[in-house]
Amino acid sequence: MRAVTVILSTVLSTSLSVVPPAAAGPEPPAGVADVVYQRAAFRDGTAAGVAAGRTLTLRSPAGTTTYTDALGTRRWEYATWTGAERRIGFPATELVASWTADTPAGTWLQVEMRGRHAGGLTKWYVMGRWAYGEQDIRRTSLPGQGDAGGTVAVDTFVAATGRPITGYQLRLTLYRAPGSHATPVVRALGAMASAVPARDRVPASPGGGAWGVELAVPRRSQSIHQGHYPEWDGGGQAWCSPTSTTMVLGYWDRWPSAADTAWVDPADPDPEVDHAARYVYDHAYQGAGNWPFNTAYAGHYGLAGFITRLRSLTELERLVAAGIPVITSQSFKEHELPGAGYGTNGHIMVVIGFTATGDVIANDPASPSDQAVRRVYPRADFENVWQRSSSSGGIAYIIHPPDRPLPPTTPGLPANW
Repeated sequence: MRAVTVILSTVLSTSLSVVPPAAAGPEPPAGVADVVYQRAAFRDGTAAGVAAGRTLTLRSPAGTTTYTDALGTRRWEYATWTGAERRIGFPATELVASWTADTPAGTWLQVEMRGRHAGGLTKWYVMGRWAYGEQDIRRTSLPGQGDAGGTVAVDTFVAATGRPITGYQLRLTLYRAPGSHATPVVRALGAMASAVPARDRVPASPGGGAWGVELAVPRRSQSIHQGHYPEWDGGGQAWCSPTSTTMVLGYWDRWPSAADTAWVDPADPDPEVDHAARYVYDHAYQGAGNWPFNTAYAGHYGLAGFITRLRSLTELERLVAAGIPVITSQSFKEHELPGAGYGTNGHIMVVIGFTATGDVIANDPASPSDQAVRRVYPRADFENVWQRSSSSGGIAYIIHPPDRPLPPTTPGLPANW
């Protein structure tokens, strides 16, 4: 991997307006994460060279800049959109931004955030530099941003100890080749802010209406790709996220075509998995597990996608009952999840339904074959290794067609989708 050097100057002054939070509801039950997901309203932001409506496009450049990475140094026109400050409603320790956009050849985008804590505003942190293609920039997160306000761990802003954030802003910068008429089209942008309480053990939650429901999600194994394309992290256990994303795209009949995957070795049994790994690959992280890059990849196929935290399997059942599979992130030792047969420091799988007694039916890509991917995991054990603070604290990818409405969120709690 060649080192990535960045030379980027995009400094614009913006006025700071504030969008109030939704009407406050009751506090979550003791030991349950505080979480809220908020979608950006492009018409409410401050535009500099962008056309802001239902989508965001580059209308006329606000300036030019240079950007250097492993592909070389190039000059770009840019324009920006800065969102109004959003109040969170509780002191948050983490924030994940996610987006969907079209980035035709000769274009790319950058997503940033800054938070408000008791001492004022943080600096702007880069949450991702994104292009679907590979010809213009190396798709990347940005390490080494830590300061007194916090840091960015690949795809997650982590507030400094004792400095939780109570509000935030998002900023988008759209880039195109000078003189071009091409533009990124940003269809959606949002942020999930959260505070996960320290908890070693999480009890099983009550049923949420999806017992006995199983969605027909295609099965794909990451294991059969071991050693494939080392330039994109070599398959096997490194590809759990793109394999899971691929399964959900297949469920919605939106995964890449034979023409899209023509470059994959013809001997490969599931070329769509290799395709996803290539086009979600984060060149700084050197892996295919960047959460928002996976949902942004789904966006290339016309799907809505975002990252959030769910508070329980009860909440997850609301989505499954509405016909929407959910991708989850968890870590566990082998004995902590009966039936898995392995342990992991971090793994992604797809929850596709529930047995008649409430146990979790998952398409687990850490299986030796496509046929072996369907697993049943005990409800209490699954919920514990997904929700506890030493794991992901309930991280989920939600991917669905824009015309497929999401079910109502949990009454009385901040909306987390």
